[in-house]
Order: sequence, then C-alpha cells, then structure tokens
Amino acid sequence: MSLVESLALGLVLLFLAVAIIRLFKTPLKLALRTVGNTALGFGALWALNLTTAYTGLSLGLNLFNALTIALLGVPGLGLLLLVKWVLGGTY
Repeated sequence: MSLVESLALGLVLLFLAVAIIRLFKTPLKLALRTVGNTALGFGALWALNLTTAYTGLSLGLNLFNALTIALLGVPGLGLLLLVKWVLGGTY
C-alpha cells in the first residue's frame, strides 16, 4: 500500500469515526442521563427502605417501580409514594 493510499484510508476512517460520534451524540447523552437518574432514584429508594422502621414508608422493587424510577429519577420516587398514598396502599 502506498503512502497516498494509506493517507486516503486514514482520512476515510477519520471521517467515518467523526460521523458516527456525531450521529450517536444525542442518544448517548440521553442514555447517560437515564443512567444517572436511575442511580439517584435507586439511591433514594434504598435510603427510603433503610428508614422504614422510623417512617413506616416503603416501596417494593418491581418492574413498574424500576421503570418509573429509571425514567423520572428521584421525582419518580415521589410519584410512586404519592400514588401509593392516593390508592390507599398500606405503609
């Protein structure tokens, strides 16, 4: 492979790498934000379950709760507690 061919191949690969990064920039940001919200939400759920003996509040971890917390984060935890309170769930 000659020098010109190597440079052309390098430029094409660089162009493709930049195009892929720009294409996936927004979905990657959204995914990282969702992971951050999930971590904060599950941290809040863990803290809530640690204080169950004192507050009487608890939430089970099921698919619906997990999806709500993953999408909304800590406000999702508040929403789940509010829904449990409105629907007359036992604490």
